[in-house]
Amino acid sequence: MGLFRRGPKRDGRDAPRDPEFSFFSVAEGTRFRAQVREAFAEQGLEVTVYADVVSDSAGRQFGLVNLAAVLHNDDRGPRAWPELVRQHVGMVLRTMDAPSALDTLPTEQIRAQLYPRVVGPDGFDAKNFGYARALAPGLYEIIALDLPESVMMLTDEALEPLGDLQYLRDQALYNLRGLPVEGHETVKDSGGMRFEVVLGDSFYTASRVLALDSLVGQVTGEQLTADGALVAMPFRHQLAFHAIHDAGVIPALNAMASFAASGYADTPGAISPYVYWWRDGVLTQLSDRDEDGESLRIVVGEEFQELLERLVAKGQD
Repeated sequence: MGLFRRGPKRDGRDAPRDPEFSFFSVAEGTRFRAQVREAFAEQGLEVTVYADVVSDSAGRQFGLVNLAAVLHNDDRGPRAWPELVRQHVGMVLRTMDAPSALDTLPTEQIRAQLYPRVVGPDGFDAKNFGYARALAPGLYEIIALDLPESVMMLTDEALEPLGDLQYLRDQALYNLRGLPVEGHETVKDSGGMRFEVVLGDSFYTASRVLALDSLVGQVTGEQLTADGALVAMPFRHQLAFHAIHDAGVIPALNAMASFAASGYADTPGAISPYVYWWRDGVLTQLSDRDEDGESLRIVVGEEFQELLERLVAKGQD
């Protein structure tokens, strides 16, 4: 998985855009939906195709948002779409047709496969996740069951038979801390700006912000100070951080704001386009969009402003 997405050979931006998925042209959107319909037909299932979902005769619906984003971000372009669509449809149908893992796996095995997952406001239906922990505006922590071909986000009803909620969360965090670091890259420039990016195929890569203290040590060999770190979780497969030590936090904040917004756009598993101040596990949002929705802006509160002034003054001593 690359750090920055490269643009595959596609229809130009001057081509008429698909009304549902603006990263597709009208022609690409039509081709995508036709391939989805064909893939379901190959599995013996006739579906009705709508703009962002398909429906079968039994009333089951299959969303197209993540699949469309996967295709959009694949560097190989439209030539790879048919196989990607077939793989996705096959996985979806196998998962839906199989008995629920909650009914077939022993409780201890289920607990061993629990992970916390950070999701954005569109990542879950709040009425079924009353236990969800709010991390920051629009960011929530839920518990997921990791399975060979899918991830099951566990509702209140699903968690209830598994035991005490705090115990389950502690177990999920323990499992998260045990994950390997799949990939790590450093983003830096000649002016001294620097931040780290952890990336991987795991659906819980961005969720490692919940164990940032141990992750930073694992990646850099250093420990976070009481000032904490800047973090960004643009989508589920990336987590960026900058450990705060000095005034280098200022260029890192500006660079990470652009990085987060770019990584969030049109991406499967999108979480947040913003940068946050992590301090002792608490997240404070530092970047935002202007009222036009296009421009980025940095918004800092009194505490973070005092931190910046202290670090700048320290650098001048």
